[in-house]
Amino acid sequence: MKACPQCHIRYPQDAVYCFLDGATLAAIQDPLIGTTLAGRYLVEGVIGEGGMATVYRARHKVFDRKCAVKVMNAAMASDETVRERFRREAKAAQSLGHPNVIEIFEQGETEAGTPYMVMELLDGRTLAELVEREALPLSRAVPLMIQIARGIARAHDLGVVHRDLKPENVFVVIRPDGDELVKILDFGIARSRTDSRPTSAGELFGTPQYLAPERISGGETGPSVDLYALGVIFFEIATGQLPFDAKDPTTFLVKHMKERPPHARDLRSTVPEALDALIDGLLEKEPRARPVDAHRVEHDLVELARSVGARVPREPESDPASSQQPLRMRPTVGVREWEKRLDVFEQMLERDGGGASREPRRTLDDLKKRVGELSELQAASEAQQQKLEDIDARGRDGRQRFGFAVDALGLDASRARDELRAAKSELEAAAAEARGGAEAFLRAHAEVTHWEGRSGFQEPVPQLARAYRDAADVVDAWAVRRKREHAATRAAEDKERSVTDLDYQIAELRAALKKHEGRVDEDRAASHARILEQSARAEEVETVLLQLATRFCAPLRARPELGAFFQLLESEASAPG
Repeated sequence: MKACPQCHIRYPQDAVYCFLDGATLAAIQDPLIGTTLAGRYLVEGVIGEGGMATVYRARHKVFDRKCAVKVMNAAMASDETVRERFRREAKAAQSLGHPNVIEIFEQGETEAGTPYMVMELLDGRTLAELVEREALPLSRAVPLMIQIARGIARAHDLGVVHRDLKPENVFVVIRPDGDELVKILDFGIARSRTDSRPTSAGELFGTPQYLAPERISGGETGPSVDLYALGVIFFEIATGQLPFDAKDPTTFLVKHMKERPPHARDLRSTVPEALDALIDGLLEKEPRARPVDAHRVEHDLVELARSVGARVPREPESDPASSQQPLRMRPTVGVREWEKRLDVFEQMLERDGGGASREPRRTLDDLKKRVGELSELQAASEAQQQKLEDIDARGRDGRQRFGFAVDALGLDASRARDELRAAKSELEAAAAEARGGAEAFLRAHAEVTHWEGRSGFQEPVPQLARAYRDAADVVDAWAVRRKREHAATRAAEDKERSVTDLDYQIAELRAALKKHEGRVDEDRAASHARILEQSARAEEVETVLLQLATRFCAPLRARPELGAFFQLLESEASAPG
């Protein structure tokens, strides 16, 4: 694609001169800038570049919405594993529908086959930038921690494990009311817990400073790995430094596996004991020793916030910011610009007074016909865009409804898991006591046997009577302990059934959400295909319009009496749209 260096109108690659000012066109350095993705999103400029992708600033062509477009770098696009990871990121984040997770609007592939995703445009800083120099004060840190835990709780409830949590993947936005809003980013190596796709032997993805021991050893990679990463992040927020210091990735991995981290309070005495205990629990080497889930982490953080007078962020279902606001339609700039140009072209012919041949009049008539066609296409596209926007809104509403329902069940499940953990601990203690009773009986029985042998069943020796009485007392105590063990077993089984039942209900909601997403995807695909057809035809018409305008202006440019009209066309082109 090319552009005029003076008025910046974009032209097809085979164009040579700008019809307005006659300037020689120059190639646009980044071929994506100025193009439209998915028939909806106009790419305007680069925001940032990384090893895997480039992020562009873009806007919806029909609705008043700015957005960001993440496009995989062409060099990476040939690797199917990387492409799959990129698609997984978009799908995982899009399915969560939570205000503390970045929203994904669209995903697809460019004409060249390069994957991309369209997401909300965020204005703020990463958590890494906030904690780069020093620890955050509690009044600011705790609300951020609560929101991170909420976003991760939603992901875990819907079966998604992030697996690369770190401050660089946590974005902090300033809301209109002045409060800070957390957005969790980059689900590029996230894995659904129901995903059966194999992982390559020895595969280890993530950031060494935040990897849980079981990730390093190739063991369990469930939600507990995210909880461990939360512990590292919270330690960093609270103290301004990592729990482990190392000069190379390997040393970090070894320390995560073998070293006990310091207490946050030892590095910063103002860290409350409750927060220190929570961080310490999250950083346990054994996954089962960590909090039962992210809901429990959020609960403890909310209690901490109330105890230290920190702000508790609003719950998503009661927060207006968690609902998508209605979008207003943008004016149809393309048609409007061409209608203005047609008016100037008409004035040029009138001013020329017949000095030119009939060719410009025929070209102008053709231009009017094409502008009329473009107007019809844009009207049809707007109607289809509104239909697709309604489908997307239905998708978001469904994700929120299912998400809130899963949250409610997730909280119940979290409490049930806590109760189950306590019941299992009680059962272990009762079983240990019962084993102790059995061992005591064996000792008492050995004493009875000893005195039975000494008496030879010939003399009623007092020691035998005492051994019998002691053995009876031991049996009575053993019976009490066994009764307590049986009761603890029944209690643990009841709690296990409660957890299983809640997990089943959550699984049913996940399945219902998946069906909802499938229906929305089908409706989107049909509407989206129609939009792409309309967009392709509109681009063809605009290309013809540029060619016709060039043909119209070429013979008139040399006439000095028409110079003012060309200046007017140029000023209109350079005016902000």
